[in-house]
Amino acid sequence: MKDFAAIDFETANGERSSICSVGLVIVREGDISGTYYSLIKPEPDYYHYRNIMVHGIRPEDTENASVFPFVWEEVEPLIEGLPLVAHNKAFDEGCLKAVFRTYRMDYPDYLFHCTLQAARKQLKQLPNHKLPTVAAHCGYDLSRRHHHALADAEACARIALKLFM
Repeated sequence: MKDFAAIDFETANGERSSICSVGLVIVREGDISGTYYSLIKPEPDYYHYRNIMVHGIRPEDTENASVFPFVWEEVEPLIEGLPLVAHNKAFDEGCLKAVFRTYRMDYPDYLFHCTLQAARKQLKQLPNHKLPTVAAHCGYDLSRRHHHALADAEACARIALKLFM
């Protein structure tokens, strides 16, 4: 797979629809050709302390951010015709479907691939298959920026380039 979009979401609380940031890395012909990052006003619009501790995004950071449908208008043309790749696709695909339902948007049945599942099959020697561990094995240092949506999406893209090529 030489053409895909790696995607990562961060959420404000325990609701999958509460996306507060998105990171996207576009890969064409096996090379990173573009990136996209945006904060998003979450729905529902409240933050759980644990989520803030994970990603560092606070209510004041998204207070004036666009809601998901406006952000997705920018994302959609970037990913048109591309399969999506996520590390633990169950989470990211679940978030995407939940936020589409929340805003009553038609979900276009994006094709998702999972680097976590691929890593578990291909990299059995690793002590775990968490994103930073797999990324480090694939030559990408995520230690200082883990849980920043764009950094996580780039790590996922680097992993996919190693495991899906």
